[in-house]
Amino acid sequence: MNISVIKKLPSAEEIIMTHPLSARGHTQIAQDRQDIKNILSGKDARFLVIVGPCSAWPSDAVTEYARRLVAIKNKIQDTVKIVLRVYIQKPRTTKGWTGPVNQPDPFKEPDIEQGITYSRKLMVEMIEAGLAIADEAVFTHNARGFIELLSWVAIGARSTEDQEHRIFASAVDCAVGMKNPTSGLLDLGVNSIVAAQHPHTAVLDGHQIETQGNEYAHLVLRGGVNGPTYSYDHLQQAKQLIEKSGVHNPAIIVDASHDNCKVNGVKDYRAQIAVVHQTLETLHEHPELAQIVKGFMIESFIKGGAQKVESLTPQTIDRDGLSITDPCLSWEQTDTLLRKIAEYKK
Repeated sequence: MNISVIKKLPSAEEIIMTHPLSARGHTQIAQDRQDIKNILSGKDARFLVIVGPCSAWPSDAVTEYARRLVAIKNKIQDTVKIVLRVYIQKPRTTKGWTGPVNQPDPFKEPDIEQGITYSRKLMVEMIEAGLAIADEAVFTHNARGFIELLSWVAIGARSTEDQEHRIFASAVDCAVGMKNPTSGLLDLGVNSIVAAQHPHTAVLDGHQIETQGNEYAHLVLRGGVNGPTYSYDHLQQAKQLIEKSGVHNPAIIVDASHDNCKVNGVKDYRAQIAVVHQTLETLHEHPELAQIVKGFMIESFIKGGAQKVESLTPQTIDRDGLSITDPCLSWEQTDTLLRKIAEYKK
């Protein structure tokens, strides 16, 4: 193969032993996973909100954000189940920084061993702080050491048609959100759910295995090249496709970011607020949709907007909670929006 071996990485067992999770943390994850499944199945009437930075960097700012999120979580937990985005892997349209698990310092050469330590340590700290956490499954081959910490997993728009990612979704123990592809075609998104909910034969660690199927795989609407996919018509179309396909625990999450927050063809992170408000209005006017739309994804950090790491230096980069990937809502905007979502559910 056309590769150069750089160094041997620690085993999953070594990773876990270096940054172990407490017994209380394991119990919390089990409860968080069940809570999310209950929301998706309709047993729990709360909204599910997956919220946080586009990418989990730098760790000090993520920790401060989590501290604030815990405070509001404790106030609205009767109506909203909050899951913190701890996204350590970043898909790129062409090239660019692929997240802290590969390059924990964006100004230095990639170092996956350091990235593994950074990511595992941060995830454990977030769980011990009392938060359920989520990540996007970009690199499925190195999941162990992280996947057991997650209460919710996303399969991204660029991966949702990929067979390996569909098999991965079929195998994991927690709920998995399958995004509609970047084309915006909802039938392809629903196809990915059907695939994830069924068993598959595959190879894992030198063994032939069969996945059990994930009955809590569900659709995440994130917009597409032709614009948003959260309107009444889109929600109705998605609902009909899901019902026609016989999906178990039919559920939709509206991603307020990505192509859903485009204004006149240009992405505006502040439009996430309007996406949520308009979706809530739609659900109020059409109760049949309220039975299948289970919550939201929101990109949010301490400061609003984003910075381009390529044009910065270690001395000029903002490390106090300004995204270096997709632009995010500020904490103040997020706090207000979460309270609005909670109020709707009362």
